[in-house]
Amino acid sequence: MGDSPATLHVALDGTPFLGLRTGIGEVVAGTVAALAARDDTLVTAYGLTFRGRHRLAAALPPGVRAATAPVPARLVRACWLRFDFPRIEHWTGPVDVVHATNYVAPPSRAPVVLSVYDLTFVHFPELCTADVRQYPVLIRRALARGAVVHATSDFVASEVRDAFGLPPERVVRVYPGLAPVTRGDAARGRARAGAGRYLLAVGTIEPRKNLPTLVAAFEAVAAGDPDVHLVLAGADAWGADELTAALARSAHRERVHRLGYVDAATRRDLLAGASVLAYPSRYEGFGFPPLEAMANDVPVVAAAAGAIPEVTGGAALLVDPSDVDGLAGALTEALTDDSTRARLVAAGRERVGQFSWATTAAELRALYEARRCAR
Repeated sequence: MGDSPATLHVALDGTPFLGLRTGIGEVVAGTVAALAARDDTLVTAYGLTFRGRHRLAAALPPGVRAATAPVPARLVRACWLRFDFPRIEHWTGPVDVVHATNYVAPPSRAPVVLSVYDLTFVHFPELCTADVRQYPVLIRRALARGAVVHATSDFVASEVRDAFGLPPERVVRVYPGLAPVTRGDAARGRARAGAGRYLLAVGTIEPRKNLPTLVAAFEAVAAGDPDVHLVLAGADAWGADELTAALARSAHRERVHRLGYVDAATRRDLLAGASVLAYPSRYEGFGFPPLEAMANDVPVVAAAAGAIPEVTGGAALLVDPSDVDGLAGALTEALTDDSTRARLVAAGRERVGQFSWATTAAELRALYEARRCAR
């Protein structure tokens, strides 16, 4: 991709490319790839990591330059909590715009866009690690330097404006995209699940995901359906002991399969073979699993919490995340009622068509250009 007067050079935080791919990692990967595919945008991905700095280049899409420095991330963050140095140009060289994709915005000579995916650290600090509890200070420092916030949903945009006292023009909503789905192999998914019929939950195992409530609801579902199983696919994070305790209490624990982290191919297979996706999170700023399930013609039962109703757009059965009986009833309906299943599948197909990475890249590119021109 050649440089030209119309080309905008954006530096994005590519650190989420490293390690296990979480929801933020999926958003950053899709964003970087879609921007790099444009002929009007030059992309540099910087890595705030010492140990992983040699791996970043290999993890990036073609045409994206890696920018790293032998500086520990903890040292950098400690500086940014108090000072406006080192500037990100120490990593990237001169750029037109900086997009801090993972809550931590660097000081920069260029305009900064800061992505905020949810405000868990504001609403549920007890569910957060010590590093995450630093986000409000880091965000306020970035805002004081003039950063504009990119929010992944209208729900999050409204929360950010309220929490940080921002005018509407300083918070811009751009939805993540959804890549064309390569369907997995349902037979392989069932084999990996160890069940012919199963409810599936995917995502990092942490308190916010509300999985002990799902296990409790499964007790009622399993009591009336001797063939159905529950499959939990996701890496353990802090607080996973609550799930372990819930499983130990379960009368049907032999039908609950805890798979740990699964790679992308296995995740596709599990989705292809699932009877229902369960997404009972207490709070989400977006949420890919419901859309991925819809793209696989899998009915979705989800929590009426956070941005989940906005993202699912009427194509899921929604329940109060604290209502065990309501969750059990919705799961049973989605499993056994043919008319409900058909309605959810049809609505899901229509809903996923409204999310594309090309649209995400175009809207972000417009935001970057506005920031460049506003200087």
